[in-house]
Amino acid sequence: MLRKKKFDYTFNDLKNALQELELKEGDNLFIHSNVGFFGVLQNANSAEDYYNIFKTAIFDVISKQGTLVMPTFTYSFCWNQVYDKNVSPSLCGLLAEQMRMDPEAIRSEDANFSIIAIGKLAEEFTQDPPEYSFGPNSFWEKFLNNDGIFVNFNFDAGSTFIHYVERTLQVPYRWDKPFPGTSIINGEPREGLFYHYVYDLENPDHEPNFPKFHKKAVEEGLVKKVNLGRGQIISITSRDTFNLIRKVIKKDPSFLIGKL
Repeated sequence: MLRKKKFDYTFNDLKNALQELELKEGDNLFIHSNVGFFGVLQNANSAEDYYNIFKTAIFDVISKQGTLVMPTFTYSFCWNQVYDKNVSPSLCGLLAEQMRMDPEAIRSEDANFSIIAIGKLAEEFTQDPPEYSFGPNSFWEKFLNNDGIFVNFNFDAGSTFIHYVERTLQVPYRWDKPFPGTSIINGEPREGLFYHYVYDLENPDHEPNFPKFHKKAVEEGLVKKVNLGRGQIISITSRDTFNLIRKVIKKDPSFLIGKL
């Protein structure tokens, strides 16, 4: 009698999926993730196990000449909370929170939209975040200028980067709102200010609609997709994301908002 398999995917399945996306040595990746939808990973019995297996597979593909980045957003100043770079937990899922605790990783000091990175460009991506989280010299601009690729685990092709594109294009439905607060950097308190690029929460016509972007990106052939376990991985380059939005939003200013 055959025993029922107790896992949905393996390390090799994960690595093969990343290679199917045509990722390669030296690539810079930003990952939004919800690993739970993949199902059970072989030999993973804890959150730390999941993270270590994913980290190993990713760097087997991109090598240390590449860079892995994940969001460790806290929205601390937005919620009138103290941001502690070394302690404040990520609100962006299991992998990001485990990466935050990785001694090899470097975290940025943006009190609302911090990111964490490992690899060749980790210091460049995390150092000196500007007050405008989606403005010039922000992580998002650096990622674009270094041909970054978005690799989303069980999400569509949308990403937080879209807000950087919107700000660059000066869309009419968002604006910069200042949020002052206190950061704890290496044990030392520091008063600061970060601007979030916000929209009117009471106006449903201005609500983000990333599925509209995803649908158009698929139609344009810009999205790669592979299945893994019970879920899927989506990839799209930052350059394709930027260029597609710039092209479409000229004709349709509501491209990224409202109903599908």
